Order: sequence, then structure tokens, then C-alpha cells
Amino acid sequence: MSASTQRSNDIPAQLTGSYTIDPTHSRIGFVARHAMVTKVRGSFTDFEGAGYLDADHPEKSRVQLTIQAKSIDTANADRDNHLRSNDFFDMDTFPEIRFISTGVAVVDDGYAITGDLTIKGVTKSVTVDFEYMGTAVDPFNNTRIGFEGSTVVNRKDWGVSWNAPLEAGGVLVGEKIRLEFDISAIRTGDAE
Repeated sequence: MSASTQRSNDIPAQLTGSYTIDPTHSRIGFVARHAMVTKVRGSFTDFEGAGYLDADHPEKSRVQLTIQAKSIDTANADRDNHLRSNDFFDMDTFPEIRFISTGVAVVDDGYAITGDLTIKGVTKSVTVDFEYMGTAVDPFNNTRIGFEGSTVVNRKDWGVSWNAPLEAGGVLVGEKIRLEFDISAIRTGDAE
């Protein structure tokens, strides 16, 4: 097989087709450093996405994702309300966070999906590394496929720059944010 037709992680060719992300069985999360000593974890609970997987020609694969910014959840109401404010996401003005892929490549242990990430009206290119987790047919006869992925971004690149200095030095919120994706997608169409 040539490099362009080599399948990533042995994804069977018959899985080529269109997929819709199942938000009830998927998680889009993040991890941020807090007060320089610990991590705060959170997620977005309202999102939708779809894509096309080409197992034989991964470069033809694509995905798009829309997240409702107000669905941010860190298990702390005061913190979540602050995150929704103009200090961070300004959700009244910018209610959605979007990702649209611009390229897919096979890497050693999965896929590298590059795309345009738009937060607060600012669009920057990011690459997310994904690992194929497997496939199954669920009790409702849906073909499901799973992927896990992550990347690290600097929140200031998107104008999410609020912070507070600490008395002992450093800042309250770290600049680097780890984005995490645990995706279960349901097949909705055959190969194009």
C-alpha cells in the first residue's frame, strides 16, 4: 500500500462514510492550571458535530464541530458564571465555539486533524491528535466509532486573557489549556 492509502490504526475500509457525533456519549473537556498549584477540569455539555471518514484515503476525511459556549461546566456555579462573562468568553456576543477541519493526516498512532478553531470571533489553526478507539454496533443497530484526542492551546491567542496576580508570584489562571475530546459518532451515511 502506498502512504496515501495506508489505513490508520487498522480502521476497516467498510467504515468509510458519514458520521454524526453523539453528544450523550461524547465529552468535550478542558484542563487549566489554577493558582499555579492545581488543575481545574471542565467540559462543554451542549455541542453538535458531523464528519466524513475515509479509511482508505484519510486526507479526504473531514469534521466540523459547534459548541454552545454557555454550556461550560466546571462543577462550580460562581466560576462558571465568571467564565461566561466578558472577562473570558463573552458568551452574549460570541455564543458559539467552532472547529472546522482543514486537513487530516495519518500519524504514528492515529490521526492529526488540523482545523480552524474560532473562539470570541478569533480564528486560529490548531492540530488535534486523535487515536481510533474502535467500533461497535449498539443495541439499536447503530454503527458507532470512537476516537480520543487532545491538544494544548494558549487561551490568549483567542483573546481569552483575564487573569489575576497572586501574592506569592504567578497568576491565578494558566495560559495553556489542554483540550480533550472523547468522541462517539454514529454512522449516518455510506461512502461518497
